[in-house]
Amino acid sequence: MRAFASALALSLALVGTAQAEPRRVASLNLCTDELLLMLADPGQIVSVTHLAQQPAETRLWREARRYRRNDGSLVSVTGLRPDLVLTMGGGARDRGRIARRLGIRVVDLPFPQSLPDIEQSIRTVSAELGRSSAGAALLERMRRLKAGRPAAAADTIWLGGGGRTVAASGLAAQWMILAGFRQRAVRGDRVSLEQLLARPPAVLLRSDYRSGQYSGEQRWLSHPLARRARGARTIVTDGRAWTCMGPVLAAEIERLKGLNRHPGESRDLGARRLGGSPRGPGFRRGDGALR
Repeated sequence: MRAFASALALSLALVGTAQAEPRRVASLNLCTDELLLMLADPGQIVSVTHLAQQPAETRLWREARRYRRNDGSLVSVTGLRPDLVLTMGGGARDRGRIARRLGIRVVDLPFPQSLPDIEQSIRTVSAELGRSSAGAALLERMRRLKAGRPAAAADTIWLGGGGRTVAASGLAAQWMILAGFRQRAVRGDRVSLEQLLARPPAVLLRSDYRSGQYSGEQRWLSHPLARRARGARTIVTDGRAWTCMGPVLAAEIERLKGLNRHPGESRDLGARRLGGSPRGPGFRRGDGALR
């Protein structure tokens, strides 16, 4: 009996070890791509979306190019035999049914609406990957950002191409406040040139997402009135990090916080390879790789 108990214990231990081994994980959404790249062991990843491999879309594109790319559909990764697929936002009931028939577990994360939602996504993904230490490190980074939030916050308008801006109580604004910028409440999701000229904020936080693309929305940022409104202080931010507004944004918030401590250095400054944003933060709605 004692020998049987010992053998059973050994078998359970071996099963536990096998379950802890890296899985074959694919991501079907840019936002889950970023979570996967930040949390997984490289050996666990089998595929990310094509967007994750584009320098204009995420700062993690170099890491993403190590892996096979997919088009955001389940069909595009089934040949890689993943046992875990990450996606975000739902919208595809058939995907779940097909995945279950193939023995693939699908984790469909909700779109985050707050910083606690981001933290919960980190916990969920790190637990699924068996990477609790990686998750704890990211959560600690966010805790330090919140604990070190500046006591005073500057009146700020986040500005993207075409005058797009963000809600004063939304996720983008919650990130901004950690760097000492208070998003001004504006009606709708755009700010007009007239508004900027009549009542300019202390800071224009200008996204440079795809700034090299010549379009009507980008020309808006070069309008003489926009240049006059930018006036005293403009800070350029990496627009790529504001698409998903996940933990990738923590590094940009740390950088912006540093600029906010030294206002004289921040006039029209940008990150090293930043991209003004024809798309506003969180423009990732919808299914698959295109958010």
